[in-house]
Amino acid sequence: MDLPYGRGGSGDEEASDSRKGKKQYHRHSAQQIQHLETFFKECPHPDDNQRRQLSTELGLDPKQIKFWFQNKRTQKKAQNERADNNALRAENERIHCENLAMREALKNIMCPACHGAALGEEESQQSLQMLRMENARLKEEHERTMGFFSNYVENSNMPPGTENLSNVPGNSFPGKRVETTVPLDHEQIPRHPEMINSPYNPSGIKEMDKSIIIETAIAAMDELVELLRMKEPVWVTSPSDGRYMLHRDSYDKLFPKPNHFKSSSARMESSKDSGEVAAPAFNLVEMLLDSNKWKDMFPTIVTKSRTIDVLDTGSFGGSLHLMYEKMHILSPLVAPREFFFIRYCRQLSASTWVMVDVSYDFIKQIQDAAPTRSWKLPSGFMIEEMSNEKSNITWIEHIQVDDKTLTHRLYRDLVCGCQAYGARRWIATLQRMCERFTFSTGLTARPTHELEGVIDSSEGRRNLMKLSHRMIKNFCEVLGMSDRLDFPYLSELNNSGVRVSLRKSDGQGQPDGLIVSAATSLWLPFSIENLFKFFRDEKKRAQWDILSSGNPVNAIARISTGADPGNCISVIQPFVPKENILILQESIIDSLGATIVYAPIDLPAVSSVVNGEDTMKIPILPSGFIISSDGRFTSNKGSGASAATSSSTTNGSLLTVAFQILVCCSSRSKQLNMESVATVHTLISSTIQKIKVALECPDLE
Repeated sequence: MDLPYGRGGSGDEEASDSRKGKKQYHRHSAQQIQHLETFFKECPHPDDNQRRQLSTELGLDPKQIKFWFQNKRTQKKAQNERADNNALRAENERIHCENLAMREALKNIMCPACHGAALGEEESQQSLQMLRMENARLKEEHERTMGFFSNYVENSNMPPGTENLSNVPGNSFPGKRVETTVPLDHEQIPRHPEMINSPYNPSGIKEMDKSIIIETAIAAMDELVELLRMKEPVWVTSPSDGRYMLHRDSYDKLFPKPNHFKSSSARMESSKDSGEVAAPAFNLVEMLLDSNKWKDMFPTIVTKSRTIDVLDTGSFGGSLHLMYEKMHILSPLVAPREFFFIRYCRQLSASTWVMVDVSYDFIKQIQDAAPTRSWKLPSGFMIEEMSNEKSNITWIEHIQVDDKTLTHRLYRDLVCGCQAYGARRWIATLQRMCERFTFSTGLTARPTHELEGVIDSSEGRRNLMKLSHRMIKNFCEVLGMSDRLDFPYLSELNNSGVRVSLRKSDGQGQPDGLIVSAATSLWLPFSIENLFKFFRDEKKRAQWDILSSGNPVNAIARISTGADPGNCISVIQPFVPKENILILQESIIDSLGATIVYAPIDLPAVSSVVNGEDTMKIPILPSGFIISSDGRFTSNKGSGASAATSSSTTNGSLLTVAFQILVCCSSRSKQLNMESVATVHTLISSTIQKIKVALECPDLE
């Protein structure tokens, strides 16, 4: 302790005075120490009550008890640290001795093959250089051989493009192992027929390192197979809608990988679902590998699909396609998703196939495409052959996406909740399309209906179903509206406003001229089933269809496309004087939503289609409705609820209304465009108001 200034006296005198002024303390007795030691083992941190009890029992002051326990804890901690230090020191000495022994052993190492002395660092570099030179020589020899093989094929008389990958000797599509003695050159791999007119130029793939693509596809296939076999804790049940979703921490531990998108708004979507499909497994695999048939099987999801190239996987087996697809559903308010990806199919057993899709950056760079906001992690499905010409399919969707800001708030709950593009939608669409196919071929007995027999020719029914399928595809493609004008409502709480787009007809099954399309979406407090029944009811059609001018309509023919009575194609005759016009309409409903698409068509055109003429010659301009869940679930559902149970607990439905009008004029003047926009805007606004009045909710904003 420092002395104050001006105070005299030596240090010894001050120390003596200090000792005299202090209270004298006595050492604890052996009995007191033993009692404290015993209590310390049971409770090293006594509270105030325990310290007072000890002071009473031992005749000590509570502060003495407190200080003794503090000193004891410090002493115990020092002892533990000393023991740990001794153990670490011993371990360090042991490792040091082992390190010295290994260094000595490395000095006397011998080659296991020739038992000679090991090469030095300089000799090792020389040996490595010789191996590189040998590798370059073999690569040059390989390129000369491939050039000779290419010239031989080009000089042959076989017409180009007459064989596809499944007919290459040694390969058995799909999924069988390839046994070719000479590797196929990139230029000799037959391209998909659609690639001839594809806007994506595949020539850049010639320089790609195919081994990296194949390795990526194989790794994705292995991951997908593992995910298909796993259950909890990797797959957990979503508390909102009962779907299976990936547990992110469990997945990242098994398959660690960096995020493709770095923005804070990016999110992961994952889902798994399974179901029974009315189609043989081999036929399904063959159709889903074809980009044209892939688009036909999912007309309400896939709007564009291209095969960029087909690669030979060599000894790994299977079929590997480089593809592009664009997906869009439900409404112009939902952002489309584009993917450049690898599709790899492999046959696991005699009755099981697995097909995996995984995004690949290099494909997008070659195609010189704009950056996409979607990235496909290993996704796909497993198809298992069943009896009675049926298959069981298990589907996994796993993507990273950054489109929240591009999605209108009406559909944000549905899209961000993985219900829009999830596995359940792919399964439901595939089941419905396979059922439609079996009904078109007569493999399934059609439900009896008084109008079923109007078109008695099976070929006529198939032809009309083909025309209706093209109508559905055209309607879903129109919903994209890339070039659009927006007319927002004053209040967009339950409405989106009207979106209008203008385009020139491309002539492929469409009437010639300028086409104006308009669409709007709104929320309605009704279930999907009730809205679907309302729009299908012929007696109520005059309440909302402005083109019918309030006159009733009458169905004159019907073709069932599924077991549900709502899945059908109808030929409707409106009571319009001096007009020989019919309406072709197809209605669709499944567990996730409903679609009603219709188009005016004249009587001679219907007759020609029924008589077997080419449906592509019939111009068609569809309009219609899409009904979906709003994605907002209430909390009164049980755990593990199914899709049907969850959808019944939503608060309402989202309705999209879309119209198309033909302007028969080659001019595209500004005045003409604005008149057409005003006409279709008035038409769709009037239709919405009539629907609200008919549903007794005219004041809904």
